[in-house]
Amino acid sequence: MCSCQASGGGLAQAGGSLRLSCAASGSTNAIGWYRQAPEKGRELVATLSSNNSTYYADSVKGRFTISRDNAKNTVYLQMNSLKPEDTAVYYCTAWYGSTPHWGKGTLATVSS
Repeated sequence: MCSCQASGGGLAQAGGSLRLSCAASGSTNAIGWYRQAPEKGRELVATLSSNNSTYYADSVKGRFTISRDNAKNTVYLQMNSLKPEDTAVYYCTAWYGSTPHWGKGTLATVSS
């Protein structure tokens, strides 16, 4: 099952990178990442389905990459070319069937 407790956030400069991770075991239909910024609504950032299809929000496409390591039961979000508007709390999410599971997020702050 997914603890979905995201980690790896912190402070980065614009143009820099952060790598987020969370533990997600079991047979998931899909895994993904949401984010919540102070001045924005909750946004779906990226998903990776069990058939390896991916989705990325237009705002992050080309900069962020979602991946998983099944041996480590770990989900990753590699965030490159960071912008100040990427500042948000990021939440890991897993779907078992159609049921979503999520946990506490991790704060990523991008300075200009």
